[in-house]
Amino acid sequence: MKVTLVEVAPRDGLQNESEIVSAADKIRLVRRSVDAGLRRIEAVSFVDPRRVPQMADAAAVMAGVPRADGVSYAGLIFNERGLDRALDAGVDEVNVVVVATDSFSLRNQGCSTAQGVERWTKLAVRAREAGLFRTVTIAAAFGCPFAGEVPEATVLELIRRVAEAEPDEIALADTIGVGTPDRVRALAAGAARIAPEATLRCHFHNTRNTGYANAIAALEAGVRVLDASTGGIGGCPFAPAATGNIATEDLLYALDRMGVETGVRIEPVLETGSWLGELLGKPAPALLGRAGLFPPR
Repeated sequence: MKVTLVEVAPRDGLQNESEIVSAADKIRLVRRSVDAGLRRIEAVSFVDPRRVPQMADAAAVMAGVPRADGVSYAGLIFNERGLDRALDAGVDEVNVVVVATDSFSLRNQGCSTAQGVERWTKLAVRAREAGLFRTVTIAAAFGCPFAGEVPEATVLELIRRVAEAEPDEIALADTIGVGTPDRVRALAAGAARIAPEATLRCHFHNTRNTGYANAIAALEAGVRVLDASTGGIGGCPFAPAATGNIATEDLLYALDRMGVETGVRIEPVLETGSWLGELLGKPAPALLGRAGLFPPR
């Protein structure tokens, strides 16, 4: 089995940090990830810097990242201005978020879910014309910090609506880390049935210690693209307690032991997680950096 890991530490990882990380250090993080074998990296977001100041230097970061063969850089966008900036910066992919509930969508993006679908549809057309790979992420697909439970039927209907714009990829995001393996299997099966032409991707947080179980459940359900964040850093600044992306090194440990091919070398990712913790002035949440590899190498 081959699985693609999307490294999200430079974007989803750093966006929730209170201390601003320099563009130079973000570029170092990206370079270290590329050197470890990661080939899809969500490097930046093109959002209002007043709301997410960590991402204000997106253009500078993209100007400095290594342009190696086979490496694809994604930028998160919310609107036409964001797409303009992404095109100017030379991204290879765009990721547009549509939130599954109005309450969270209004806080996160200033629009309803229906308006979010409309935005995505317009952006998808322009991005396709520009030759970009297009991902639409359904945020809060497993639960909302404001509305609570999100019915499976609601998410499946939203998948149907966003699929009309023919995305290259649909990502299901457990934004606040409340999902469980049974729900992962159900939504993955539903997405595959509704949008068989789109690649299915999953984004999990380990906030309540279910993130890795959910990742394995996704693989068992046929998902072959998983997000992870080196060091396990990350979260959403607009969702209470939305902490703890699943860590790239911890996920790699499980996948390596299971014989799953990723093309990523675990040792340099482990070193980067430790470096990132030092950079942020606090231990990285990832557990492998504390326990070490087994068998020891």
